[in-house]
This record gives sequence, structure tokens and C-alpha cells, in this order.
Amino acid sequence: MISEMKFVGSLAAILASLLALAAAPSWTPAESPLTTPWTAKVGPSNAWREYPRPQMERTNWTNLNGLWDFAIQSKDAARPEKFDGQILVPFPVESALSGVKRPLLPTERLWYRRTFSVPLAKGLRMLLHFGAVDWRAEVWVNGTSMGKHEGGYDPFTFDITDALKPGNAEQEVAVAVWDPTDTEVHPRGKQVLKPQGIWYTAVSGIWQTVWLEPVAASHIEELSMTPDVDGKRLRLTVHGSGNGDVTAVAKLHGKEAGHVTGALETELSLPLNALELWTPDKPTLYDLEVKLKTGDSVSSYFGMRKIEVKKDKDGVARIFLNGSARFMLGPLDQGFWPDGLYTAPSDEASRFDIETLKKMGFNMCRKHIKVEPARWYYWCDKLGLMVWQDMPSARINSRPTTVKRDAPADAEFTASEAQDFRTELTAMLRNLNNYPSIVAWVPYNEGWGQHNTNAILKYVKQLDPSRLVDGPSGWEDRGFGDMKDMHKYPGPDMYEPLTGRASVLGEFGGLGWPVEGHLWWDKRNWGYRTYTDQKTLNQAYDALIEKLAVLVHDGLSAAVYTQTTDVEGEVNGLMTYDRKVMKFDPARLAKMHERLTK
Repeated sequence: MISEMKFVGSLAAILASLLALAAAPSWTPAESPLTTPWTAKVGPSNAWREYPRPQMERTNWTNLNGLWDFAIQSKDAARPEKFDGQILVPFPVESALSGVKRPLLPTERLWYRRTFSVPLAKGLRMLLHFGAVDWRAEVWVNGTSMGKHEGGYDPFTFDITDALKPGNAEQEVAVAVWDPTDTEVHPRGKQVLKPQGIWYTAVSGIWQTVWLEPVAASHIEELSMTPDVDGKRLRLTVHGSGNGDVTAVAKLHGKEAGHVTGALETELSLPLNALELWTPDKPTLYDLEVKLKTGDSVSSYFGMRKIEVKKDKDGVARIFLNGSARFMLGPLDQGFWPDGLYTAPSDEASRFDIETLKKMGFNMCRKHIKVEPARWYYWCDKLGLMVWQDMPSARINSRPTTVKRDAPADAEFTASEAQDFRTELTAMLRNLNNYPSIVAWVPYNEGWGQHNTNAILKYVKQLDPSRLVDGPSGWEDRGFGDMKDMHKYPGPDMYEPLTGRASVLGEFGGLGWPVEGHLWWDKRNWGYRTYTDQKTLNQAYDALIEKLAVLVHDGLSAAVYTQTTDVEGEVNGLMTYDRKVMKFDPARLAKMHERLTK
């Protein structure tokens, strides 16, 4: 009898498992030339589950990442009645991890749909957040339009409360996306419809986390934080809806380090009774709790650091961090992945890149014409990696929107194109304002979409005088900016330092080694200099660093090596594109770099 009962129980368990498997949605990554160590770990149940906004965190939220219905239709077609299949959000439709891996043409629209059921307590509002959608997104909830958003790199939010059905009813969200990619002038970085050379696979649709958040009618919407090291205080503005006082409490190592109470939409001064500075060697962060009198609260953090250009003891203009001259050395970091394109396969993978750069002895990186999800900057803050943040370039091949070398004039943008660029630039500055790791803004790269140069650079400096402004990175300098930036391959080289402007080398190196078995394409691979084995590659890199040391002595303030990883056809990475092969020994590099950065 006992054996029979065991058999029946085992059979029931097996049947239950089979039913669960049958009911589970089927999803697999699309085929890809390369996978990363994290590709096989990704699935509908674990796609980017971390809270996506570390500097304004609430405990009550619902992650909407996972499988959504999708369809690709003509641009002007109505919402589809039937969908083509399922797509894994938040991976772009062109990526293998989306499960689709299909280009979205400018003549088409990409539709998403999913349902959810999240009861909303009386008196609360429901917010629907998108980390980023490339490029124009229209959103409906239960058939009611929530609005549109344009811009591929900044988060946006809709209050969907009034569109929700009452109680525990099933709710529907639909999103339609149109992306012109490289057929119109808008910020899009290196994305193109026909990848080749230094131009990579396009990214379209939802590519960062989507989530729901219930909040009080009067709630915190945004924080603006600026460290004032000299004043031993944090300048804090709390933006929000409604009225009422706000209280902010800072803690350092678990102990209160200061507090302030004041009004919304007013800059507050939070004095610190204990001052520990943020540096790459010791990236100290303060915890911050912000509460409204009406009850809403968020958790945040900040770092205290000061970045500036001033004369050293020899009268040479250099970059100073927290009052000390600090040579900045790091790679060009493009943030592409063979499985997820713009979207790293996981938070663990995103952290891996930063940890690897730290192990190699770099103290900064230049985030190259891409804006990352908030958690990438969180890891830079937490692990101690300074960031020069590029603005994604806006340009089009059918018009002369790239300023060539030695060009006496900037590119001509229409009024609407210039406004679109400024709108997305402003959004980037606002959304990334609070990260202590970001120490410099780079509005233009190599004349790509370079228009109204000094007006834009001055605009950025006016909006954020607490950071450096590079002006611009490489090619045609127009005389403004905290840094004068040379690009030299393989280099290195430098401009003579100017009064009030540091001389920096914004790109150099580009030493390539195509590693068999780890290539995006079997052919068409290239580097600025290409080597056939690891030994000669390392010898060439050693020679660059030896030359760089001489330039540092002569007044060079920073150098950016191309690049963190191989990217598609480019094979000049410190790592292969799949992150499976280190082309250099990290410990050996760290010892070599320490001579320059310490």
C-alpha cells in the first residue's frame, strides 16, 4: 500500500511538472554569431529584475520585464488584431536576446502588448515607467492613449491611474514604436541600418526596464543633487507634486551625517558633519533618505567630489580631483553586447565590465556616444570609475552633417533638428546629474553632427558648472571648453596646454587582434593597427604607455584608449566582444598604469 501511494504521488508530481512546462511560454534566444558567459542564464523569469533607478528607490513596485506580444507592421497601419509572436523585454528587437532579431525599418512600426493585474489602494496613483525606448513611443492603457515620447536614451513616465479598470481586473498596456535610425537627424550614436566598419547594428524599441509604481497623490518626482566639497554640504532640490515640507537625512557608514528640512522645488543646503570624499581609490557614498510630510519617501545616495581645471605648481593647466592633480586613464567604452546590443544580458554582466576595467588599473572611461541604464552608473559610483559622458551623435549621410577636419564652419541644422538635439541633450544632463562618477560631459565627438559648437558647450556648462565640458572630443576645436581634446591613432600625442584648458587625448591606440572563434564576422575585421598574436599586441601596447608617460610629464591630463571590448567588426578591444578572452593580463596592466594614475 505504501509503495502504491508513493507511485501515485510521484506520478502526480510528474504530471504537474509536465503541465507546468506545457503552460510555460516558449522562448529561446535567436541565433547569434557570439554569446557571452551570461547569455544562457537569461530567460523570461529573470530578465533584469533589479530595481532600475538606484538613486530614487521605492520598495513597492512591479517589474513588467518579460515576454510581451509583438508585431511589426507598416508605419501607418492601425494596431494589429493578431501579433507575430513574443519578444523578451527589455532587449531590443534587433538583438538575439529579444528572441526576434529582426531589423525595424523606418517604413515600419513595432507594436508591443501585455497584460497585468496590480490592485491599487484607494488614494494612490499608478505610474508606468519606461527606462528607455528608441526612438518614438506611443503608449495606450486599456485602449486609452497615455501620450508620446521622443528620444532613445532618456526615461519617461505616464500616470495611468485614470485608465485602469477597478479592483483586480486584468489591465492591458500597448506600445507602438517608430525608429528612423540613420535616415533622419536625431541622436542615435553609431546605429545604422547597414552595419560596417565603425557603424553597428541598430537598436529599436524598448531596451531598458519597464515597471509600475504606486505613489501617493503628493509624491517625489525627481531629485537634483550637487556636491559642494568646499562648503561641506550637499545642494539638494526635491521636485514633486503637491505641497508640503520635505526632510532629507544623510548617513555615512550607518550614522547620521546631516539633515535638512524645507520646501519642494527649492534648493536646500544639507550640511555634513562628517566629510569623506569620493575617489576611484575610495568611492565613498552617503546614503540619503528623503521624505515628504504627506508620507511619500525614497531612498537615494550621493558622493562628495570636486572636479576642476587649474594650474599645477609649474603653472600647467591640469585636471584636479578633490584639490589634487589626477591623471585620468581609461578606455573608450561603447556599451555594445553581441547578445543584447545596447542592453547588457544582466546586471551581473554590466558590473563585470566595470570590475574588469578597475582590475586593469584604469580610473576612468569615456562612455562613447551612448547613454547607459541607471544601474551602470550606479556600479561606476559604487566601484569607483570616473566617467566622461558623451552625447549620442546626431547626423545623416545624405547631408553634410559631419564637420570634416580643418572645416572653418559647423554643420547646418534646421531649427527643428537643432531643437531636437538640445531637447535630448537637456534630458541626458538632467537624468544623469546626480552620479558622482560622471566628471565630464562630451557634447560632440569628432565633428559628428557638430553644430552651434560653442553655444552648445556654453549651454552645457551653464546647466552644470560642477563638471568639466570637453570641447569637442577630437577634430575641430572652436576655442571653448575645459579641455582641448586630440584624437591620434595609434598615437599618443597631445596639444600644448592652454591657459585655463587642460590638454587631453580623447582617443588613441586602437591596437587590434582578431581572436579566432570570438569574431562577430569571419571577415571584415579591423583595428587601427592589427597584430596576429597576443605577444606582439602586448609589446605594442607597452610602447604606447611608455610614450604616454613622457606626455604626462609634459602636461597631458588624460588619455582614452580605444577600447574596452571588440565591437562587431572592430577588433581593437582589451577583451573580445563576447567577454570570454582577455587580450591583456589585468594585473600586469594595473602595475603599468599605476605609474601614471597614482
